[in-house]
This record gives sequence, C-alpha cells and structure tokens, in this order.
Amino acid sequence: MEFLEEIEYVGDIPEGWKWVKLGEIADVRDGTHDSPKKVIDGKYLITSKHIKNGKIDFSKAYKISLDDFEAINKRSKVDKYDILFSMIGTIGEMVIVDFEPDFAIKNVGLFKTGNKDLSKWIYYYLKSNEAQAEIRASLKGSTQQYITLGDLRNFPILLPPPPERKAIAEVLSSIDDKIELLHRQNKTLEEMAMTLFRQWFIEPTKDGLPDGWEEKRLKDVYIFEKGIEPGSKNYLKTPGIDTVRFIRVGNMLDNKADVYVKKDLARNSICNFDDLLVSFDGTVGRVSFGLVGCYSSGIRKIYSKDEIYNKLWLKHQIFISEEIQDEINMHAEGTTILHASSSIDYLSFVFPPKEKIEEYDKFFDPIYKKILHNKAQIQTL
Repeated sequence: MEFLEEIEYVGDIPEGWKWVKLGEIADVRDGTHDSPKKVIDGKYLITSKHIKNGKIDFSKAYKISLDDFEAINKRSKVDKYDILFSMIGTIGEMVIVDFEPDFAIKNVGLFKTGNKDLSKWIYYYLKSNEAQAEIRASLKGSTQQYITLGDLRNFPILLPPPPERKAIAEVLSSIDDKIELLHRQNKTLEEMAMTLFRQWFIEPTKDGLPDGWEEKRLKDVYIFEKGIEPGSKNYLKTPGIDTVRFIRVGNMLDNKADVYVKKDLARNSICNFDDLLVSFDGTVGRVSFGLVGCYSSGIRKIYSKDEIYNKLWLKHQIFISEEIQDEINMHAEGTTILHASSSIDYLSFVFPPKEKIEEYDKFFDPIYKKILHNKAQIQTL
C-alpha cells in the first residue's frame, strides 16, 4: 500500500485533505453480544475469527435460527459496502461486504457509509501501517485484547477530496486483485506439488518398501531448531534499524509484521525467506515458509546438513503430509495451550534413494521457486 505509506501523517497534509473521526463519516456500531444457539438450517453468524485477509470464511461459521437472525439485524443489519472490523482477539482484520449480505454478526465492528468509494478509502486507510499502529495503541485487555466502540468512533482518518479518494482506492483495489491472483497461483502450485508427492513418495510404500527405500526418524535427518521467547515486555510495535520481525505461531501463515524485537535478543533464532517453520505449541502442525525474522519458542526451524534432504519442497511436503500431521496432533498435550514437541521422537518418513530425490528435484524445484517468487511479489505490493 505504497500510496498510503508515502503520506506524511504529521505536520502539513495535502491541500484539500483533512483529518476526521471515523464516527463523523460512518455509522459505527457492532454486532450482538449474545450467543445464539446453533441450528442445522438457518442464517450464518459471523464473528471476528471468520474475517481474514479481506475475506469472510463461511466454512467455519455456524447457523442460527431465523428469529435470532432477525433480532440481531434490528440493531446490526449488514448492508452492501459496509465494512466489518474484528474487535476481539486478532484486532484489525477487515472486509468490505461487496455482495448482498444474508448473515448476522457477533462482536464485530460494523462501519456503515452507504457509499462504495468512501468505504474503500476507509478500508485501505485502516490497513496502512500507521493506522494499524494506532489501532494497536488503542487496545485494551490483557488475556484477550479488544478495541472499544468509543475508540473506533474517535479513530482519526485522513480524508482526501472525493476525486482523489476514488482514484487512490481504485489503484489499491487493483493491487489487491493482483495479490489475490498470486495467492490463487500458489494454491494451485502447492496442490499440484502435493499430488505429485503422494504419487511418487507415499503410494509406492503402501505395500512395503521398494528396493533402496528406507524409513528414517526425522530427528536423525533434520535439526529441529527451537525459537526464543523474549517476553512480551520486549515486544516492539514499530520497526527500527536495530529490530527484526518477531514471528509467533498465530501469524505464521500471513505476511503481516505486528511485533518486533531487538536484534540482539533474537540471537540465532533467525529464519530466512526459504527456511521451513513448523509449530509445535499452540496451534500445532502449522507449516510455513517465505517469512523473514526471529521466531518464537513454539516454532521450530527445520533443516538438514545434508543438501539432498534440505530441499525446501521435500521438507514442506513431508511436514504437510497427512501422516506427519496426524502424528504431531496425536502427541499434542495440554488444555489451554497444546504442546507437541514430544512428537518429534516419533516422526518418521520413508525416503527413496538419494538419486531418486535428485531426479524428482527437476520437477519440484521450479514449482517452489515460482511459489517463492510469488510470495516475494506479494510482500512488495
């Protein structure tokens, strides 16, 4: 969002631009605070956890009765071009409702403008680094953070005149379209790689080990390098020349840097863009690459000193495989927070001869280079 990052937010502002409060340009309200019962046939209830990366994930939402739906919508009806804003848990996730909605909301901020262009501007402004930093500074609560309706209504918005507002929002919207296209490309490439991997690595071992294939314990092949926990008192909200992004389990799967730590605290727990990370605490079994920074103690960086086994595609496909994921989850223990580091002793995989891996590398390596290239593009847009 370079257009917004280049704006000076202190001192003079461009001619015709002005600072306003969000509540002055939008009707700011929220969804129900009740907990309607789940039903088989009804209307979807959307909460903060269903809003991610500018989309609504209906697949994880449950349905409520028509009576509850209508009761909620008397106060918090969602209309086309409204903005939904996550207020609890992961704060600041947003979506513009660009279709005729037929759902209710709970504990979600609702910004109503009645104007497509104004909604787009608010949406992109609130996604900017400066606005996100302001949002984080407004958070309340310790165990579960939240932002109040009052703080949202008073939130400062830099507002350009309508023609500039529309032009900038259209450019930012086209960038979002490009990002969405790259995400879809990567999803297709990863699915293609997964299909090939199962055909070439998993299926041949169903009826016994082919000649030259060998089952190995993964801890004998790979190093599981644990991250650090610098303590929340050392978390920084803004980056500096002496800081590095701090990657926690919760944001392994996105490119958003919301916490930083001093480089001297990071020690050796640094991952590069083509390193593989796997979570063994919290939400266990998350697998990610394309991240740069210092990673938390709930995450392990996976690598081998043997270049044959250290290929990114091989590591990634092994750890996302159903067999390895099942083993990690089977050994997860804990009530509030799951811990699965004990599973490392039980993880194993049947490897083909090294020459086979080199042969397959000709197919997998170009796929993963393209995925990395797309991820790099996404981060620069």
